[in-house]
Amino acid sequence: MTTPIRPIAVIGPTATGKSDLALDLAQRLDGEIINIDAMAQYRGMDIGTAKVPVPERRGIAHHQIDVLDVVDTATVARYQQAAEADIEAIRERGRRPVIVGGSMLYVQALLDGWQLPPTDPAVRARWEEVLRIGGTEAVLAELRRVDPVAAATILPTDGRRLVRAVEVVELTGRPFAASAPTKGQPRWETHLIGLDRETELLDSRIALRTERMFDTGLIEEVEQLIPLGLRDGVTARRAIGYEQALEVLDGTMTRAEAIETTAAGTRRYVRRQRSWFRRDPRIVWFDPGADDLLARVLDGLAAAGE
Repeated sequence: MTTPIRPIAVIGPTATGKSDLALDLAQRLDGEIINIDAMAQYRGMDIGTAKVPVPERRGIAHHQIDVLDVVDTATVARYQQAAEADIEAIRERGRRPVIVGGSMLYVQALLDGWQLPPTDPAVRARWEEVLRIGGTEAVLAELRRVDPVAAATILPTDGRRLVRAVEVVELTGRPFAASAPTKGQPRWETHLIGLDRETELLDSRIALRTERMFDTGLIEEVEQLIPLGLRDGVTARRAIGYEQALEVLDGTMTRAEAIETTAAGTRRYVRRQRSWFRRDPRIVWFDPGADDLLARVLDGLAAAGE
């Protein structure tokens, strides 16, 4: 009997070099890549999401990239269903799924088979209106009242997740954390490869990458997305870098301020990613700054029975 093909997930904080490793693994192991970064799903959002340009993808098929318009709302549920189908199809073709990205809830939903808690459009709309009128502090105040543990763990500026937490508590009568999946054997026996760098070095990489994004046309990219509905998007317009570029175009922020705010927001996001992923004992961690990263990862896969 043929041994089922085990996917490889390359995950971890932003700006650690995950895309390069994923391409190397896919090329070496006859794989296809599945994006697991929420904002890379949006068509036209290329510079600010650091997508690998098509000519640099080495002819390797990429999935779950450029599958949404900027007016669409990115949801974990849609991604989970679509990515599951991609993995099954790639394995049926006898090829290796290589999952790459750092969106924490997406990783957990896909690899732990998260049965997502219910949603209700009317309840969601009511709390989104509270968010619109009173800002994140108004939603956070309610979450502190009904679920102080969740209020302490969700970033105070993450309005969408605050709204979702309040919605879940209202609909289920249970704490938000009660809907989180348990960590067992990852689905498809996926190998979990984590990349991380020393904080000071990663902060420097983030600063350089942010400067490069603005230098290579992030503001112009956002300007082109406005007629396509970027301002109306629930999730796309709030992406780190895109929100700041919109403010530059609106005259409420200078370019220099946008660069610094984007870099600071990315650093905060990296801290959250690191805290989230480091709690998962299944992840095998690698320092991408050391020599022969691909060889070390392949040795680790061999030791795991590949």
